[in-house]
Amino acid sequence: MPSDQKKWTANSMIAGAGGGLVASIATCPLDVVKTKLQAQQAVHGQPGYQSVLDIVKTTLRHDGIRGMYRGLGPTILGYLPTWAIYFAVYDGIKTRFGEPSLGEPQKPGRIYPAAQPKGYQPVMRDHPWTLHILSAMIAGATSTTCTNPLWVIKIRFMTQSRREVRYRHTFDAALTIYRTEGIRAFYRGLLPSLFGIAHVAVQFPLYEQLKVWAQRDSNAPLRSDTILLCSAIAKMTASVATYPHEVVRTRLQTLRLPIAEDMSSDGMIKAHTRRSVIYITRKIVQKEGWTGLYKGLSVNLFRTVPNSAVTLLSYELLMRHLSSPRS
Repeated sequence: MPSDQKKWTANSMIAGAGGGLVASIATCPLDVVKTKLQAQQAVHGQPGYQSVLDIVKTTLRHDGIRGMYRGLGPTILGYLPTWAIYFAVYDGIKTRFGEPSLGEPQKPGRIYPAAQPKGYQPVMRDHPWTLHILSAMIAGATSTTCTNPLWVIKIRFMTQSRREVRYRHTFDAALTIYRTEGIRAFYRGLLPSLFGIAHVAVQFPLYEQLKVWAQRDSNAPLRSDTILLCSAIAKMTASVATYPHEVVRTRLQTLRLPIAEDMSSDGMIKAHTRRSVIYITRKIVQKEGWTGLYKGLSVNLFRTVPNSAVTLLSYELLMRHLSSPRS
């Protein structure tokens, strides 16, 4: 790997981890509320249903302000490698094919060197959207697979009821889950998470295109407010388009809770052990309607849009700082 590319990869990992850290701390309370909305089975109007305000009040009453930050430890531990891996892979693939990295000004009409002595040019260089989508999907799959156990732990922290013995810390949660459910529990929800790669396949190419449209002077870096606007629009569009996979993933990751129960012919409640994505999705639609697949969407947008905006802005600014020539 050329030294310049190694430098961009290292900078991408540092900037990505830094951006993820800032964003995860800032938006953790909203993440707690969204996760609890996704996990609850009660439908609006039924006994036991909790609205956003009910969840906030109940959490503050029983757990105080610390309750709004339950799961912050595994969230930080998850976001740091997630964004570090994601941005490193994303920028690495783009750089390999001659595209500028996220922190580098977009240059319309850029002339790429031939990849082969005979002048062969990969088709992706003529169609940057193809390259952006491919980079986003590979980066998303890599980071998701590597960090899924931490997201399972995070979900468990945020959805623990007061009747359960609370996890003391991330390691205690990991040990408890392993002892009681085995190693496979850490990879529940991985399949819908991989379906969620469609999210980044929408978000990042759209973000890059919005930056190109906003880049009036190719030599001047984009202003911070422009980066925030571009990232917010891209994140909102992608979130609305792919949200149902998040609800299904949360339900799978909290399967220790009785989310798949039916009344048998003798009047007894029977719990199912089937754990397929299709089964969980069908049960949600049957019991809660199609709106059940969009539980917590408004809170999720309120959380992820600023989260993504802060992450990408932090990333871009850190990349500029790390890549600037030292005096």
